[in-house]
Amino acid sequence: MELTEIHIQELYKFTRKHFVYFYDVQSELVDHLANDIEAIWEVSPKLSFEEARDKSFKNFGIFGFMDVIEAKQKQMNRRYRKILWRFFKEWFTMPKLAVTASVFLIIFFFLKLSHSKYILLGALLCLAIFDLIKQYRSRKKQQKTTQKKEKIFLLESMIGETRKGFTGVALINSFNFINLSRVPFSSLENHWLLLLSFSVTLVVLLFYVTAYLIPQKAEELLIETYPEYKLVQRL
Repeated sequence: MELTEIHIQELYKFTRKHFVYFYDVQSELVDHLANDIEAIWEVSPKLSFEEARDKSFKNFGIFGFMDVIEAKQKQMNRRYRKILWRFFKEWFTMPKLAVTASVFLIIFFFLKLSHSKYILLGALLCLAIFDLIKQYRSRKKQQKTTQKKEKIFLLESMIGETRKGFTGVALINSFNFINLSRVPFSSLENHWLLLLSFSVTLVVLLFYVTAYLIPQKAEELLIETYPEYKLVQRL
């Protein structure tokens, strides 16, 4: 016996029922289950599709698909870090190096101002409000996508979650650091200001890359990672 298209669609529903929500992970599991079911049918042709499917599923152990999901997440985390590093290191090559150096110098001279601490706190507050509005719109769009049951890929979700996670941590930690620092930045010696300016520049670049640049390039990165992405989106 061979699996029909109806059987394949049932396997997709089966994986989703067992907490596999990303299409690329579902596809990998469906392919594995399909091959396993056909192998089971060769040995036991009288088994129904459901019986063969459940027998195949038992081979995944008591945790079901969770081990596979965890392994795919680790694999995609490694890929995302490579993507992040690829975009980040571009800011230290020409011509973007000039922009990076300009940001560094602007921050350095800005910290020398007598009231730089309060200006920074105000700027962070404005940035937080702007970013929260942008995240709210992005979340609404994602909810509509989920409601329509469109196919979502693991990397696609990871880009959005990393963007929200890093933004929150960066803004909160920066605000706390500035607010709790008792020594005015303008009174620090130049070597401390240089170190602080360099650190802030790195945070600014990471924030821009994770929060804006990678999300803007999301479709391009998804096509690069998943050759079938464009075809799937048309279905």
